[in-house]
Amino acid sequence: MTMTQRLFRTKPAVQIVAEGGHGVGGELRRTMTLWQLTLFSVGATLGTGIFVILGQAVPKAGPAVVLSFVLAAITALFSALSYAELAGTIPVSGSSYSYAYATLGELVAWVCGWCLMLEYAVSVAAVAVGWGEYLNSFLEGLFGWKLPDAITHSPGDKGGVINLTAILIVVLACWLLLRGASESATANAIFVLIKVAVLAFFCVVAFTAFQAGNFTPFAPLGVAGITAAASQVFFSYIGFDAASTAGEEAKNPKRDLPLAILFSLLIVTVIYVLVSVAAIGAMPWQEFNPETTEASLSLIVVKATGQVWPGLIVSFGAVIAIASVVLTVMYGQTRILFAMSRDGLIPRIFEKVNPRRQVPVANTLIVTVFISVLAGFIPLGQLAEATSIGTLFAFFIVNIGVIVLRYRSPELPRTFRVPLFPVSPILGALLCLLVMGGLAGVTWAAFGVWMLVGLICYFLYGYRHSRLHTEVTP
Repeated sequence: MTMTQRLFRTKPAVQIVAEGGHGVGGELRRTMTLWQLTLFSVGATLGTGIFVILGQAVPKAGPAVVLSFVLAAITALFSALSYAELAGTIPVSGSSYSYAYATLGELVAWVCGWCLMLEYAVSVAAVAVGWGEYLNSFLEGLFGWKLPDAITHSPGDKGGVINLTAILIVVLACWLLLRGASESATANAIFVLIKVAVLAFFCVVAFTAFQAGNFTPFAPLGVAGITAAASQVFFSYIGFDAASTAGEEAKNPKRDLPLAILFSLLIVTVIYVLVSVAAIGAMPWQEFNPETTEASLSLIVVKATGQVWPGLIVSFGAVIAIASVVLTVMYGQTRILFAMSRDGLIPRIFEKVNPRRQVPVANTLIVTVFISVLAGFIPLGQLAEATSIGTLFAFFIVNIGVIVLRYRSPELPRTFRVPLFPVSPILGALLCLLVMGGLAGVTWAAFGVWMLVGLICYFLYGYRHSRLHTEVTP
C-alpha cells in the first residue's frame, strides 16, 4: 500500500457502525430519546447569539433582518439535510469525523476531527469566558453589586488575574457529564426550556409595545444589507449538528438522529424570527447600537415596560443559555475524541469507558482541564473566530460525503435521504465555501496555523497508530 493509498483509505460504514458504543473497559449506554436529542441540538445552537446578534445585525439590514435570519436558516438547511442523511446511515459518536472516514479517507477524517477540536474546545472556552460578564450583569441588576474583575477576566484583560467564573461553569458541566448521558440530557432539557421560556417572555413583553411603523421602510439598506446580515447571523445556527455526536447513546439512532437535527433547526429558526420581529416592532431599527449588543434584548424590554425587572429576566436567560451551550458542546467534544481514539488516531485513554457510569471519564476530565486553562488564563481574541471556519469546513465535508457515499455504497440502508439529490448537497458545499470566503484574513491565518499543527500531530502519532492500517497490514 502506497503512502497516498494509506492517507486516503476509507473505513467501511458497516464497520464503523458495528464498532459503535464499544470502548475500552465498557460500553456507552443508549438512553437518549428523540426529545432529548432535539433539545441537545437546540441547547448547542440557541446560545448567547440571539441575545447579542440583533444589536450587530439590525444596523446592517434594518427591519429586513427578519429575512436575513430566514436566508441564514436556508443556508444552514442544506448542510442539515446532509447531516441528517449521514446520521441516519452512520449513527455513531464521531459525527462529521466518522462520516469523512467512511467517504473521503483517513487524512480528511483527521483534518475534520482536528477542525472539530478547534470548534468545540475554543468555542466552549470563549462562551465560558462570557458567562462571568452576563452573571455580573444579572447580579448587579438584582443586588446592586458584582464580582471583581480579577476573577471574571483572564490575565491582561480589564485587570483580570484568573477567570474563575469561566472555570466554574466548565467544571459544573463536567460534573453533569460524569453523572451520565441521561442525566446530562435531563439537565440540558431544563436549561433549554428555561431559555426558551425567557425568550417567549421577551416576545410577549416586546409585542405590548409593538409599532407596525417600525417596519417601514422594510429594507432600507437593500439586498446587500440583507445578505450582509445573513452572513453574520449564520453563525447563530451553528450547533444543530450536536445530536449527531450522540449516535451511540441514542435509543433509536437511525430514526431519531435525522429528525432531531431537522427539528432543532426548525425550532431555532422560528424562535429567531419571532424574537427579531418582536424586537424591531418594539424599538426602531435606527436605535440598535452595535457597540452595546450585550444588552440589546434587555434594553428593549426595559424600554417597553419602564421597569428594570424584565431586563433582569432576560439577563438570567443569557446566563442559562451559556450554561446549556457549555454542557452540550463539551459533550460533543468528548464523544468525537472517543471515536478518534477508537480508531487509534489519538491515545487510547480517550476511549476508556467507566463500566459503572458508562461514560468516558478520563476523556471528560482531560477535556475539562484543557478548556479550563483556555478559559481561565488565556485571552482568546481572534482565535475564537477561527472556530467558525472549522465548523464550515466540517459542514463542507459532510455535504461532499453524502454525494460520495450515495454513489459508492448505494445499498446501505438510509432512514433519511437528502431531497433533490445531488443538487442539495452541492448547494450546501458551495454555500459553506461562500461563507468561508467572507471571513477575515486573520481568521484564515489562525486556521492555517491550527491545520499545520494538526498535520504534524497526525504524522507523529495517528499515521503510525491507525487501527485501520494495523488491521490491513500484518
